Amino acid sequence: MYETYLNNNFIDALAYYILVLLIILTSPCLFIWELITTIRSCFKPNENVSEKVVLITGASKGIGEFMAYEYAKRGACLSLVSIKEPDSRLEQVADRARELGSPDVIFMFADVSSVEECRMFVDDTVKHFGRLDHLVCNAGVAYLYSTEIDVTKFEPVMDINFWGSVYPTHFAIPHLMETNGKIIVNASVAGVVHPPRGGFYNASKAALIAFYEALRFEVSPTITITILTLGFINTDIITAKYSTHGAGVHLRKDIRAMFPSMEAEPCTKAILDGVCKGATAITEPRFMKATFLINCLFPGLRSYYFNNLFPSDKDD
Repeated sequence: MYETYLNNNFIDALAYYILVLLIILTSPCLFIWELITTIRSCFKPNENVSEKVVLITGASKGIGEFMAYEYAKRGACLSLVSIKEPDSRLEQVADRARELGSPDVIFMFADVSSVEECRMFVDDTVKHFGRLDHLVCNAGVAYLYSTEIDVTKFEPVMDINFWGSVYPTHFAIPHLMETNGKIIVNASVAGVVHPPRGGFYNASKAALIAFYEALRFEVSPTITITILTLGFINTDIITAKYSTHGAGVHLRKDIRAMFPSMEAEPCTKAILDGVCKGATAITEPRFMKATFLINCLFPGLRSYYFNNLFPSDKDD
């Protein structure tokens, strides 16, 4: 048993360092691409979001909360939306956004998986502010699939992650057309590299990417769509145990040691910097772009590595 333990640890370490080596080897290509992107962005004027109206879903915590703060620092007016939960912090987030510089903040409780509630909060935002400039589709859940759990328990994943972005987008488009607005969609690196046990979460994020890549051709150049493919960001999503009425699996407790993560505040600053430059795709942390290439060239290594990040409950 002791020899098996040593062998498993050796294989884990070997797989980890091979992955790190591959990221290092692909770094020159990424550096060149980032350099080209940076040079191109220098010729684009920075959008000033001061006094502009921004609607953010899933704004009570995580990326949505820090996006609200970052927009507030730049003087944007905010409409914050979140599901009503006993521990919701949405009102506190609104107060903090005002303190950081937002001239006007409203907040609403709504379920993004309900088409009528999405219609309501988009209409109420426009009624209050008279316009809409940015729609940030951020609301999402990260329940991870296990074959031992009733498959029907995962219906909310697609309802919230996919339709919860599509519904508000549908109602916001006419208003965004009038302001040459922007849609920011919080997808995930999981929608590209498909980690094991990600099942429905991966599918919901891949569906988001596919939908908005197609939609951009229909609304461009009037509306700019920015798709976010984020890796591990230090929010509740990588620390809490996921459950839908008791269903779900969770991440290893030592995930930060196995895979570098990024703090939410610098992540959202980088996102908004990119959005204001007109970026159509943003990946943070940036080195995660290397995993897209590794996913294509070394799928076996990718699967082995991610399988260690997403153990089943019985292995904990």
